[in-house]
Amino acid sequence: MRFKDVFSIIGPAMTGPSSSHTAGAVRLARVARHWLGAQPDRARMTLYGSFADTYKGHGTDLALIAGLLDYDTDDYRIPDAEQWAEQAGMAVEFAFSGLPAPHPNTVRFELWKDEDQRTLLGSSIGGGSIHVQQLNEFRVNLTGELPTLVLLHSDKPGTLGAVTSALGAADINIAYMHVDRKSRDGEALTAIEMDSPATPEVITKLRSLPHMYEIKMINLKKGAESDAI
Repeated sequence: MRFKDVFSIIGPAMTGPSSSHTAGAVRLARVARHWLGAQPDRARMTLYGSFADTYKGHGTDLALIAGLLDYDTDDYRIPDAEQWAEQAGMAVEFAFSGLPAPHPNTVRFELWKDEDQRTLLGSSIGGGSIHVQQLNEFRVNLTGELPTLVLLHSDKPGTLGAVTSALGAADINIAYMHVDRKSRDGEALTAIEMDSPATPEVITKLRSLPHMYEIKMINLKKGAESDAI
């Protein structure tokens, strides 16, 4: 786990009772929503390990629903998230698995918005910190601590060079970059954690690059906008 700051130790401001089962669950679900790019019409969440054993008692179910509504960890609406989801027209269901998982507090999201479907596998690893391991079956290593661009593109020479050049020209520093591909010359996913978010102008430029299929922005900072990017 990468050390970020003192808040990684003392935990986030939150609606309790548990930083790992509540705050971390909220943040995982927010990443999943941002990966979809909108509030889902329908969501299925499969819980593993401790999440599956204690999700009701620790409010993990409410936290996950709240995160899909893009509520922050300290939002007063978390205890009533089921009612807010119903009002928002978001259908949710929970499933449980006894299969091995990367961490005891692990959840797999399956999200639908119109014809779009997304999946995410992630874990709450303590103190409100999270670790996202998969996006649509692509392997990643994301924490949600930094603004993150997720690029779906063809695995072609020069694609990543053009992306990093565009970010550098906009004075955006890359903190970490994670790349996975289905096959040589096939579909690839690149997740870029940055010290500052990409502007709409930069995203427009990246979207115009050859072999670029789609761009999503994951940014959990308060006031950030990521839906429909």
